[in-house]
Amino acid sequence: MAPRSSRRSARRAAVGQPAHASSSPPRSSAQGGEPGGSRRRRSGRRSASRQARGRRLIPLRLRHLLPLVVLAAMMAMLMLRGYVHSEILADYRIRSEAAADTVPQKILDGGPVVDTRGATPTSLDVPDHRIVLTFDDGPDPKWTPEVLDVLKKHRAHAVFFITGTMASRYPDLVRRMVDEGHEIGLHTFNHPDLSLQSKKRIDWELTQNQLALAGAAGIRTSLFRPPYSSSADALDNASWPVTQYVGTRGYLTVFTTADSEDWRRPGVAEIIRNATPEKGKGAIVLMHDSGGDRSQTVEALDTYLPQLKAQGYRFENLTGALKAPSAHTEVTGAELWKGKAWVFLVAASDDITAVLVVGLAAIGFLVFARFGLMLLLSAMHTRRTRKRGFVWGPDAPVTEPVSVLVPAYNEAKCIENTVRSLMSSEHPIEILVIDDGSSDGTARIVEDLALPGVRVVRQLNAGKPAALNRGIANARHDIIVMMDGDTVFEPSTVGELVQPFADPQVGAVAGNAKVGNKNTLIGAWQHIEYVMGFNLDRRMYDVLRCMPTIPGAVGAFRRTALNRVGGMSDDTLAEDTDITMAIHRDGWKVVYAEKARAWTEAPESVQQLWSQRYRWCYGTMQAIWKHRRALVERGPSGRFGRVGLPLVSLFMVVAPLLAPLIDLFLIYGLLFGPTGKTIAAWFGVLAVQAGCAAYAFVLDRERLTPLISLPLQQLLYRQLMYIVLLQSWITALTGGRLRWQKLRRMGQVAAPPGESAPAEPGRATAGVDGGAP
Repeated sequence: MAPRSSRRSARRAAVGQPAHASSSPPRSSAQGGEPGGSRRRRSGRRSASRQARGRRLIPLRLRHLLPLVVLAAMMAMLMLRGYVHSEILADYRIRSEAAADTVPQKILDGGPVVDTRGATPTSLDVPDHRIVLTFDDGPDPKWTPEVLDVLKKHRAHAVFFITGTMASRYPDLVRRMVDEGHEIGLHTFNHPDLSLQSKKRIDWELTQNQLALAGAAGIRTSLFRPPYSSSADALDNASWPVTQYVGTRGYLTVFTTADSEDWRRPGVAEIIRNATPEKGKGAIVLMHDSGGDRSQTVEALDTYLPQLKAQGYRFENLTGALKAPSAHTEVTGAELWKGKAWVFLVAASDDITAVLVVGLAAIGFLVFARFGLMLLLSAMHTRRTRKRGFVWGPDAPVTEPVSVLVPAYNEAKCIENTVRSLMSSEHPIEILVIDDGSSDGTARIVEDLALPGVRVVRQLNAGKPAALNRGIANARHDIIVMMDGDTVFEPSTVGELVQPFADPQVGAVAGNAKVGNKNTLIGAWQHIEYVMGFNLDRRMYDVLRCMPTIPGAVGAFRRTALNRVGGMSDDTLAEDTDITMAIHRDGWKVVYAEKARAWTEAPESVQQLWSQRYRWCYGTMQAIWKHRRALVERGPSGRFGRVGLPLVSLFMVVAPLLAPLIDLFLIYGLLFGPTGKTIAAWFGVLAVQAGCAAYAFVLDRERLTPLISLPLQQLLYRQLMYIVLLQSWITALTGGRLRWQKLRRMGQVAAPPGESAPAEPGRATAGVDGGAP
């Protein structure tokens, strides 16, 4: 980063003040841009640079790691939510009946409470005129409060056999049960048929159920009822081992003597009839406070309780009816805090999942809204610009010479191809290569070409904005074209790029940037992104008059517009986006010239792609923040602020930030269902994307072959972009200052497709000083 004085000098140069670098310095300073500097001073700077990199090492690593942690945390919350909602690890199998020859006869003929905690299994019965009401499968946010209200109204107690999934989600109801004197029993966590499960799974179900109970009410219980059980005489060779094993874990197993069958919704009278014991006998009555519509259960209770009380029955907890110690034990210490942590995480997973679902709906709306706008408005743009006799403005055609600026920093592998492509231009141009302190001989390469109409301007390394400002100060013409040092133009590119300046209201023009090295998979993916995601977008933004970015690879500016906004700024890492927004706010039109094609070298490795997109994302956020005042201003600035900034923020920042939700829910749906609907939805979105991509390729007259890799792009490439954006957000939120990240060029784009690299000088403006000795 250049010192402030250098940056101010460069900015002054952009508005016509004197530049402080000569056009052709002595060749002895070509390497490194450091005329006469001492070796000791350079060594000191390198040492300081290494120390600075060392200080930044840990924060950079954390910023790389944090996006992965965020994605992993969101996926973990989804998994937890799925587990608690019985979408993960749920087993809905129910075993058929089996023989009962291994079950002791005294158990089959005994009472509904089976105790297998000792060496000899025993059973217990409820005394006469005692009824133990039991409710399974809750708590339920709708029906459990109504059941509790009826019990409280009639001063009756009951035993609630809760599932861990429901207790984890509604701990307040469990706490209310305990506070109002009811007894709690376990009904497993996920409600599986335990006769089909291993001992390890049984332990897991019980432990997790106790954990939920501890977190909800601060207690544990010794009562247990197996799912899908009924009376003790229904025990068989498959369920009896479970009862025995549960006893070794310290539990009393509670069966029933009267099943109200309220789950069938047979009517209030039938529920009361089924739940009424014979002639004063004691009973354990089965009802449900969850699992469906329990309105008949609530209504039946309101009649059943006073009716049986009038017959001399008492409604007690199980241990009260058996005159046994309470089944509840207070939980303290680590076990209590583990339970509280569990309940907190479950609540957080529900809340976060609800937010994620809203986010998924939002990204779905944004994606389809963007697709719709792109298709509609790009069609309008194409129909307007391709109409026979179309001209950009009253001054058409534009034939005046233009200045082409090529900022270059260590572009030795690409710069000759770039300059030679410009020499083939069909439009009169002057070429200025601004060497920004390159250390690889970039400037010397251009000078040795000795091409007419080409000048080399050298400066100490100060960054791309300063290099462009230096070029603007040295340019001789009023229309200025800017391109990157790794880009090649077609012969017609400059001429097509400047035609919109026939409209005196046009201040800048975006060209059609294309990927030149698209013969690799990662290049093909970027090719799809450029054609669809960038150029189709630019057609849309052109119609809406809020173009957010003039691409650095191919853009043109009116000098007057540049001078009015103060030239290129280094306030952000996206100087192209920054200057475009500034020109909009100054009242100029910014348009898209689709025929002005430029072929640029896209990153060929994941690391290089990461660096480039990280800078783009972060720079775009900086530019949006810098121009935020446009939201409340009047005139052209206010129009851009209230139309352009929201669209750019939604489509370029918020939508990509929320986009990972599509894939998170895709993974969730594939693993835990509904798998068929998930796959259908994903392919539906893919079909829409493919349709938009095909339309964009047809508009750009591109072959459709690269679209074969579109599904793979959606599965791999897009995820990388998610992480890059998340990292950019984290950098922004943590106040990080990202430095310019130079990409390593390979020189893969020698000429536009279908053309050989030009070897002879083309048409250039006469009288321009060349780089020859």
